Amino acid sequence: MTEKTVEVAGGGSTDASDSETAGSGINENALLRKLDLRLLPAVGILYLLSFLDRSNVGNARIEGLLGDLHITGNQYLTGLTLYFIGYVLFEIPCNIILKRTTPRIWLPTLTIVWGVVATLMGIVQNLAGFFVSRFFLGAESGLFPGVVFYFSMWYKRRERQYRISLFFSAASLAGAFGGILAYGIGRMGGIVWANGWRWIFILEGILTVLVAAAAYAFIHNYPDTSKFLTEDERKFIHQRLAADSDATHAEQFTWAAVVEALKDTNCWLYGLGFHTMSLPLYTLSLFLPTIISNLGYSAATAQLLTVPPYAFAFITTVAVAILSERLCQRAIFIGGSAIFGAIGYAILLSNTDPVSRPGVSYAGVFFAAGGIYPSTALVLSWPAINVSSQTKRATANAMQISIGNLGAVLGTQLYRATDGPRFVVGHSMALAYLLANAAVVSTLAIRLRNENRRREGIADEIKHVGEVVDWRGDSDPRWRFEY
Repeated sequence: MTEKTVEVAGGGSTDASDSETAGSGINENALLRKLDLRLLPAVGILYLLSFLDRSNVGNARIEGLLGDLHITGNQYLTGLTLYFIGYVLFEIPCNIILKRTTPRIWLPTLTIVWGVVATLMGIVQNLAGFFVSRFFLGAESGLFPGVVFYFSMWYKRRERQYRISLFFSAASLAGAFGGILAYGIGRMGGIVWANGWRWIFILEGILTVLVAAAAYAFIHNYPDTSKFLTEDERKFIHQRLAADSDATHAEQFTWAAVVEALKDTNCWLYGLGFHTMSLPLYTLSLFLPTIISNLGYSAATAQLLTVPPYAFAFITTVAVAILSERLCQRAIFIGGSAIFGAIGYAILLSNTDPVSRPGVSYAGVFFAAGGIYPSTALVLSWPAINVSSQTKRATANAMQISIGNLGAVLGTQLYRATDGPRFVVGHSMALAYLLANAAVVSTLAIRLRNENRRREGIADEIKHVGEVVDWRGDSDPRWRFEY
């Protein structure tokens, strides 16, 4: 790939840039790498910890959690459901707070809050404590949509999807690391407590709090105030964003923009797109240790066997994101990945004797993970690309997560202990949801394509959105959607 160097202010070459620029000798590719190194690892590690803290309950379950707390399998599932109820309720308020504060203050503070709750899960003594801690752990819901909005203030539209997918790939890494950590920490049984599940919550929760405290130093706000940029780089970022987005507008929060998002059919379809992915996503992440242990493996072996499918999911997530970005196609890769995951559940359902043939079911898990994670990453990045006006975009992102996680609420009730080792109900629902996702994203893509065609007959597409005084957001006929 050739480097893009832009000379301005004193003349020179500008043939490598799509936008007018500021500064002298700004290398666009080098600047993007600089942004990636400063932004992606910082928020990526917070999301890794977020997914680790929400899903390690599955690892804790097979290490003796139910017996020690004297709770039934159905009560355990209710605890999982309460997490997502809290997640949905905290979603939009968290993003309004982000808009009214700054990322450097809000994202680490939010991480500390859920890290403390995650740590306290390790000392609960009864069902009530388990229920309360799972509900308030849902406060972490503000992180993902908050970071998606955050990226929209740094990257151009076509650059965000790849970064969001890389950010989301931390979820699959969390699954891989979670299995390894649970295997090691589970061996701490006998230290203070008979079983090691409490240490899983305590040690991983403390890790979250420590990293979050350090995050006040390494999370950056927005380009205008970030000290790692030079003045020329700030101007350059401002002007390149102005070429295709509203990120450079000095927009104040208004409830009218929130209402506009709530009235937009496309915003609800983005939510439905994630809804049809969240059920398979969270049932896999919460129940994978249980699914594998029901194939006849010990708890320790099951913890380790969760690692390879998640590693495969990380590879497919990054690979699909790259292909989608290079080909400028969204829906086909979302739906295609969902169908790939559906093949995995078809394999799981077709294996009538999983204990005798565990390899067949284990292969199905690879297909499921390898399709679910890239599809989820892409569908979550869609509103960040297509919704214009900062407050509407932040609201649309929050709506998507809230609507989506209603699917997760349903999913937490599907994998009952009495259903193993085949888990026909859970696997069947995941299969149906993945196929439904392919239908939803196809419908949304057709809507967006038709709307683009309609707008072509009204007004030409405008490139310099940030420089338009009368910009009305994505309802403006000069805006074009990506599908």
